[in-house]
Amino acid sequence: MKKTFFSHDKNFYVALFPLLIIISLQNLISYSVNMADNIMLGAYSQNALSGAALVNQVFFLIQQAAVVIGDGLVVIASQYWGQKRMEPIRQITGMVLKIAFCLGIFLILLCSLFPGAILGFFTSDTAILSEAGSYLQIIKYTFLLYLVTQVLLSALRSVETVRIAFVISCISLVVNVSINYTLIYGRFGFPELGIRGAAIGTMISRCLEFLIVFIYVIKIDKKLKLFSDKAVFHIDKLLRSDYVKVAVPVFISGMLWAISVPMQTAILGHLSSDAIAANSVASTFYQYMKVVVLAMSSASSVMMGKAVGKGDLDEVKAAARTLSVLDVCIGMILGAVLYFTKDFLLAQYTLSPTATQLAEQLIIIMAIVMVGMAIVMVGMAYQMPVGSGIIRGAGDTKFSLYVNMISTWGIVLPLSLSAAFWWKWPIPAVVICLQSDQIFKGLPIFLRFRSYKWIHKLTRDK
Repeated sequence: MKKTFFSHDKNFYVALFPLLIIISLQNLISYSVNMADNIMLGAYSQNALSGAALVNQVFFLIQQAAVVIGDGLVVIASQYWGQKRMEPIRQITGMVLKIAFCLGIFLILLCSLFPGAILGFFTSDTAILSEAGSYLQIIKYTFLLYLVTQVLLSALRSVETVRIAFVISCISLVVNVSINYTLIYGRFGFPELGIRGAAIGTMISRCLEFLIVFIYVIKIDKKLKLFSDKAVFHIDKLLRSDYVKVAVPVFISGMLWAISVPMQTAILGHLSSDAIAANSVASTFYQYMKVVVLAMSSASSVMMGKAVGKGDLDEVKAAARTLSVLDVCIGMILGAVLYFTKDFLLAQYTLSPTATQLAEQLIIIMAIVMVGMAIVMVGMAYQMPVGSGIIRGAGDTKFSLYVNMISTWGIVLPLSLSAAFWWKWPIPAVVICLQSDQIFKGLPIFLRFRSYKWIHKLTRDK
């Protein structure tokens, strides 16, 4: 095939766009569950909204743990998928399931033994802490099911099976919204439980998600066939070593970034209660737009791993260039949508005037981060799918670790802490500092991308 800047392989586009659309829809529906909690609790009371926001910072860490151990699986499994070798994929999936199970049990115990210490890290407001404690008391039991569910979905995604994740998310949204409406406000003769009603709705939804994916893997899946032989229970020492080499940098990088996000919330939380509510609202909208970026990252990882597994380096490079240009275009569109819908979105909440004004300012900042920076190729919509999707998906898992360590922990957090507590800058200025990691990550990622030194074969020969 003739060398070109963009990929001219029709099979690449035939595989990419359905994958991108389905993952985007799945992410959209999944975040809609959080949005439903957010809007319903925001209409119920500001303290309930803030309390759920604090617990969601804890869940965010768990969510990221599921993402990074799943991403480690996808990086190596998708290369084996490119070679149509299923037994190594089943063995790796079995190892990751055991990791998820142990991690889930540990997190439940941690939240049961030290709930006050965990939540007190984010705020000292007793009213918010009381609401958060009620929410965590119920929601903690979903952590194990969520981790196992996400590992199974990651294994399916590595072999380009993604529709089941979309179906699960749709069912979860309907169930969660219905139960929330019933129990938060006390409709249809049920008691008014407030934030505890939202927690119950989420718990039931997580149980349902697990049951559906487990039944699908056992009874319906014809591609992965996870339990068709004893491979899922077998621990191959060489494969375990390969997975550890890939997954450890991914895990450390992801968790370093994930831990920094609640720290950012903690910085704002210790400035004012209005800042907590405003950041919760603005971040929810920002995350809502970011679902497409995350989908692009996930799809890119699968596509690049599959391409590297096949061994055509020219096509790997052309596919990577194509994906990177799409990332910039997507970022510009999403940022514009976020900005022009802010008034309608804010009207759905019952907040204090100060919190409403702050939320509007933060949304504008985040829209600029997404669209303005994407234009110069250093924004979130470029750096995340290229760094976590293309570069990491092609086997280079250490680079993201170095970028996160230096940009987030070496620059952004010290800068933000100084702006908040030493220089006493206004809250919007502090948020700009917190979002500046897009610059410090984006430029190194762009330079690394241009080098093509990130193409690593991870599979073992038969």
